[in-house]
Formats: sequence, C-alpha cells, structure tokens
Amino acid sequence: MTQQATTAIQQAANGGQVATQRKPVDILKSIMNAESVQEQFKNALGKNSETFVASVIDLYNGDSNLQLCNPKQVVMEAFKAATLHLPINKALGYAFIIPFKNSKKDEKGNWIKVYEPTFQMGYKGYIQLAMRTGQYRTINADVVYDGELRKVNKLTGEIAFDGERKSDKVIGYFCYFELMNGFSKTLYMTVEQMANHAKRYSKAITSDKDVTVEKLLNLANLPVSPDSNKVGWMGNFHGMAQKTVIRNLLSKYGYLSVEMQNAITNDYEGDETSQREILTDNYANKQLIDAEDVSFESVSSEKQMETIDPGY
Repeated sequence: MTQQATTAIQQAANGGQVATQRKPVDILKSIMNAESVQEQFKNALGKNSETFVASVIDLYNGDSNLQLCNPKQVVMEAFKAATLHLPINKALGYAFIIPFKNSKKDEKGNWIKVYEPTFQMGYKGYIQLAMRTGQYRTINADVVYDGELRKVNKLTGEIAFDGERKSDKVIGYFCYFELMNGFSKTLYMTVEQMANHAKRYSKAITSDKDVTVEKLLNLANLPVSPDSNKVGWMGNFHGMAQKTVIRNLLSKYGYLSVEMQNAITNDYEGDETSQREILTDNYANKQLIDAEDVSFESVSSEKQMETIDPGY
C-alpha cells in the first residue's frame, strides 16, 4: 500500500472520530466515501472502483465478526486487494479479508485481545495473477485421488498421475506449470505432508491444542469443494491445500511479476504478528514455505535453461 493511500484512509478515519456512537458499518462507509479515499481506489481500479467499494461495504455489513475490527484497518486490507485487482467476494475465492483475535499488550503491559482484519489470497487469486504475466503456457492445481499417483522418481523428480482412480479418497495435491520458454515444474504433497505443514506453520492452528494433525487428516476425507466460500484450513482444507502447493511452487520456481511478489508479501504479512485466534469456525492459512520434503518434477532442456526474467 502506498503512503498516500495510507494517509488518505487515516485522515478519513480521524475525521469521523467525533461521532463515537456510530455503528461500525457507518464509520466504514464514511471512510470509503471520503473524497481522498475514493481517489486512491480510482487510481488503483479505474472505472471499477465504485463496484469494488460497494463490495467492501457489503462484505463488512454482512460479517458480524469483521465488524469487531477497526473499520480503518479493514479499508487498508481491502486496498491490498484493490491494488492487485482481485475481488474480495468470498464466493469467488480470489482474495479474502479475515477477522482475527490478536493478542497484544496494552499501555500497562497487560495482554489484551484485539480484533484485526487480515488480507489473504485465495488459490484462484494466485492463478489469476500468474495468467496476467503472459509467461505461463499452462498452470494447474488439483487433488490427487487414490490410484492416480503412478510413479514418483526421487532421483529424477518425475511424477506421473496417469494411474486409474480407485476411490474418492484424496491422497495428495499437486501444482504444475509450464512457462512460455518451455520450462516446467511440478510440486506434489501428500495429505499427511499437508496436514503437518498446516499444523506447523498456520499460527491459528499451531496455537490451538484442540486442532491436531489427526483432526486435519479427517478434514481431508470430506468431499472436495474447492469453490466453497468457507476459508481457512478448518473450513476448506482442500482449497487451502491447493493454495499451498500453488504458492510454494510459484514462490520457489515460478516467474514472479511485481504484482505477484506483492501478493505473496501481503499474504505472508499476517504471520509476523503475535499468536492469533480466528473468530469464525474456520482457520486461516499463514504458513511459511517448507518445500524441502515434498516431491518436485523439473523437466529441463537446452531451451528451458534460458534465463528467466524474475519480473522486477
């Protein structure tokens, strides 16, 4: 977020402090309707700014948990999605603003719970940003069912998913991409690796003793519904798993435009805060990249060894 946008939002929020009894949604509306804030959203979105602003108000108005957050902070998180040109409608699955209960110390040094919004990418958002670069010939991510994984060659990295599906049991997740210059890469993670990954790196889960690896594995047995408007590991395990393989693969081997780098940075920012508890029945994914013990496939040729512009 630019300093100019931050200043505009802060000034709009400060201007409404006299009306302390107003409802949170009314405060948010006043911030969004401020001329300086409107200008920042127009700079980011052009003619689509009004539609996006309306969607932010609808999201906030329809989420009682999000209304526990500071309206100014909600607008700032929404602006992150705006700069990436990604909608925040939960049903679309491109980006989300998720309310957390964050533990912080007050002025007297006592720990208190503060409700804070956090911007997070959806797996569809990463695919959308990758497509915009024009550098990806193919990008795909999906679940792997029992029987479909035929071969994993640890030496060469070759992974084959052309086996015959035996049941509806999900055994893992993959992401594959091929760049326009021919370079291709595959990442595969088993359900067990994914559950351990989530428990280790998602702070909301790590801090919750009731959420065990075994409980996460049980979620992997639920029907696959990656388009669910639920968020987080506890609400949509399969969707979060697909997001994880996409982000891990792109972060390590993909062509990253400046826009994609900003998306990854924004997606990780929430990990730097203190211990969190999610407000809803779901948990949000805030893990680091841990791809050392998972399977990669790299198909190399003379053409693929060409230098890839990192997108700076």
